[in-house]
Amino acid sequence: CGFAGETGPRCVIPSEVKKPGVSKPIRVVQYNINTEELYSYLKEFIHMLYFRHLLVNPRDRRVVIVESVLCPSHFRETLTKVLFKYFEVPSVLFAPSHLMALLTLGINSAMVLDCGYTESLVELEYQLLEQSTVDTGATKGQSLTSVMGSIPEDIVEDIKVRTCFVSDLQRGLKIQAAKFDMDDSSERPTPPPDVDYPLDGEKILHINGSIRDSVVEVLFVQDNEEKSVATLILDSLMELAENLIIIGGTAMLPGFLHRLMAEIRDLVEKPKYKEILASKTFRVHVPPAKPNCVAWLGGAIFGALQDILGSRSISKEYYNQTGRIPDWCCLNNPPLEMMFDVGKTPPPLMKRAFSTEK
Repeated sequence: CGFAGETGPRCVIPSEVKKPGVSKPIRVVQYNINTEELYSYLKEFIHMLYFRHLLVNPRDRRVVIVESVLCPSHFRETLTKVLFKYFEVPSVLFAPSHLMALLTLGINSAMVLDCGYTESLVELEYQLLEQSTVDTGATKGQSLTSVMGSIPEDIVEDIKVRTCFVSDLQRGLKIQAAKFDMDDSSERPTPPPDVDYPLDGEKILHINGSIRDSVVEVLFVQDNEEKSVATLILDSLMELAENLIIIGGTAMLPGFLHRLMAEIRDLVEKPKYKEILASKTFRVHVPPAKPNCVAWLGGAIFGALQDILGSRSISKEYYNQTGRIPDWCCLNNPPLEMMFDVGKTPPPLMKRAFSTEK
């Protein structure tokens, strides 16, 4: 979280809260719990953000939430209720993460791969209109945690960041062949060196070298990648292929981008795609931030545009009247003049956290 107009977040913390008498922290982002529990967790977590990290009055600040387009409505509605009813924020804007990534580059067409912890999304934006969204649930950072066993999740996450890496295409294919070959006829490449990982200052966890590279191969197992991308019209497909944006924390694994491009170039030579794609040119943009902060930076840029932000945000007055928020999948939304702060004098919001004004 952070402030609009700044180049980086003020803090990056786990989305979890600690409860008395509970040994393990409780994850805030959960979709399979009831509304009362979720409301309680979100209230405590956002209170910590405002009064421990940001140190601002929530009533004086508009809120921009960078979200996934596949975020469940149940979670969005509960989060909005916490912000409006408990913290009494002036307005809330839900900004799709892939659109915010485009905003950092000043372009209106791109294929955005958001490879995060719980899911990977391939979102296609052509002239700022969403063409398709592919949810590749198996291609996610959380899959690495499940493969690596029953070690505590925070330790596994640190091991993944510090020791794991992505092999090149040829080596990766050999690793996959050896891993899934039931006849043991495929020979595994020579593994990288083993690593010793200290635990609690007393114990040492020995990490086998074969785990360091093979565990990441779960990200490149093909399943449903061909469902939507190859069905687009040729003109848009060529432009999207030349405007690729890779974001998300899992994309920061060493060797990830190189392997991804090698996989794409290998697939495009196959008959299934060779006749569809008239161009074999693929270009990846270099955003002005680390992959895990690109969407946040786009939200910070959008939040600094106060006139536009006021005309696109959901006001507290609207929410108090209706008790709901518009959803992209809902067709019975109210008129814009009722939904947004159109024509209203905005309060003096979004000042910087520090100022030289007297």
